[in-house]
Formats: sequence, structure tokens, C-alpha cells
Amino acid sequence: MFKGSIPALITPFKDGEIDWPAFDAFVEWQIEQGSHGLVPCGTTGESPTLSHDEHNKVIERCVDVAGGRVPVIAGAGSNSTREAMTLAQHAKDAGADAILTVTPYYNKPMQAGMYEHFRAIHDDVSIPIILYNIPGRSIVDMDVETMAALAKLPNIVGVKDATGDLERPATTRREVGADFCQLSGCDETNAAFYAQGGHGAISVVANIAPKLSAEMCDAWEAGNIARVAEIRDLLAPLASALFCESSPAPTKYAASVLGLCTDQVRRPILPLTDNGRKTVDAALSHAGVSS
Repeated sequence: MFKGSIPALITPFKDGEIDWPAFDAFVEWQIEQGSHGLVPCGTTGESPTLSHDEHNKVIERCVDVAGGRVPVIAGAGSNSTREAMTLAQHAKDAGADAILTVTPYYNKPMQAGMYEHFRAIHDDVSIPIILYNIPGRSIVDMDVETMAALAKLPNIVGVKDATGDLERPATTRREVGADFCQLSGCDETNAAFYAQGGHGAISVVANIAPKLSAEMCDAWEAGNIARVAEIRDLLAPLASALFCESSPAPTKYAASVLGLCTDQVRRPILPLTDNGRKTVDAALSHAGVSS
């Protein structure tokens, strides 16, 4: 079971290229701060603008730096089934503990098409698979019935749920079972998602506030609801601010404020505007996050 606070890692850049020393230090810092796992090459890691070679190297580097201390769930999604299979195979060969693979975007497959897409990946590569359901980006929404059918395949172990629908985790738990790993993909509803049967979060906020994010998960596990509520309220403005403009520009800016990396992003994403910076600065101050 994958659980807890799992940051969807940014990919630091310098002079337009991956800043490997910054990436290594960032992964190390995440582990030191208590993150329960790592997701390299998700959307927050700017996977759409990484070359295939860069994508593979980021996953390899993350696995190497983590050194088995926390699980690495490699981003390996595509709207091409064949490409997703290739990415999944590389993730397995690199030593990742699981893959995160998104519902096919742009193509808009029907439920049967989504089932066949994920079944093909499952049958081709023997590695735990976490489905990524994010209708806001991929347009399609995997329904609970399709997810329940996929969950019967032994290596499909969970979902990152970015629907924002807080009825969904309880329904999924009822239809699929309590052992099916449910991870929130919407930081603004993480605490409520846990209360509805979730097991953790693949988080953007955890890039910037990993200690608080991990502590909130730990507090929920310990039944310390007062502390969960306290951290929820500290992080709420940050969860909003990190999407005040196109992601991950706000997160990259926040990371630069903390001295973790530059704020460089790749087009078509642009650096944060002055108004965006003010919004992020205020959220960082509210959360008590500083360098």
C-alpha cells in the first residue's frame, strides 16, 4: 500500500537544461523533511516538455538518490498506449516501485477504451500501477465501474483521484475495496479526502511544505484531528496560490524563494507574474514556510 504525503516533484532547470545538482538536493530534502514517497515526471515535473531521454534520466536519478528509503512512483503516462508501455518498461528497469499512468488525454476514449489501454500496460509490464484520473486535464473521467474492473487485475493497485469529487473516494472504497490505494490529487481537499477513505496524497504543495504535508498525513493516521485541521488551515492558501497561474510556475517561484532551485519553466508555461508572486508570497507567509 502506498500512502502518506507523496510530492509530485518539480524538475529544476538552469539555463534551460535540467539542474541535476538541484534535483539531487531537492530529492534528498524531501526525504529529510518526511515525505512518504516521490513522484518524478508527473505534470508538475513538466513531463510534457521533457524529452524522452530527459524523462528517463529524471526517473533513474530519483531512484538512485532515494536509494530505497521511500518508494518512487514514476510518471509513465501517455495518450498512446504503446508509448505508455515503453515508459512503464523503462520505469521498471530503472528500479521504480510503481508507475503513475494517466487516463488518455485528447483522444477522449470511451470507458471500454480506457479499460483496454490500462489492461494492455498491465499485461505488458509487471509493475504496480496507480491510475491517474484527472478529467480537468485529460477531459475523460474514468467511472467507478471501470476502475473496479481494472482493480481485478493484480498489479493495478490504486488511483490518484484529481476529480475534486469528495463522494468519489467513499464510493470507490465501497465498490473496489479498502485495500485499493486512493491518493488525493487535489491539495485543497486532502483532509476531506482522508476522511472519505483516502490513504494519502500525490501533492503539489508538498514540494514547498513537505514537513507540514507529511505531518498532516501522520496526524490523520494517529487520530489527531485537531492537528489535521490546524495544518489544513495553514496550507489552504498555498494549495490555491500554487495554481494562481499555470502550474508549475507558482511552485517553481516558491521553490526559488526557498533557495531550492531557479524559477525557470519551459514554454508554453511562463514564469510567474508580479501579481502571482505577491499571491504566493502571502501564502508562504501564512503557512510559516521560509528558507
